[in-house]
Amino acid sequence: MAMRRPFARDQRLTIVYGMLAFALILVIMQLWLLTATMNAYLGGDDSVIWPAAVASLACLALNVGLLVHLGRLERTGAGGDGRSRES
Repeated sequence: MAMRRPFARDQRLTIVYGMLAFALILVIMQLWLLTATMNAYLGGDDSVIWPAAVASLACLALNVGLLVHLGRLERTGAGGDGRSRES
């Protein structure tokens, strides 16, 4: 059975930058979605509220998933076995 080695610091940094860029795109998409939904709602179109809410919740779920994955990446990368290097 092959042992999984933790990512090197440069590899983790690249992954974190990619996750940050993806999260930034998701947040910008949520802001655009809020603006478009408010514009439609104030224009009298009530049919876009629920689909926009579902799309916004999907963006939130993706961001929370990225946050959880980032926590796992940092925890496993710190000492290789889930413990920090100080202990």
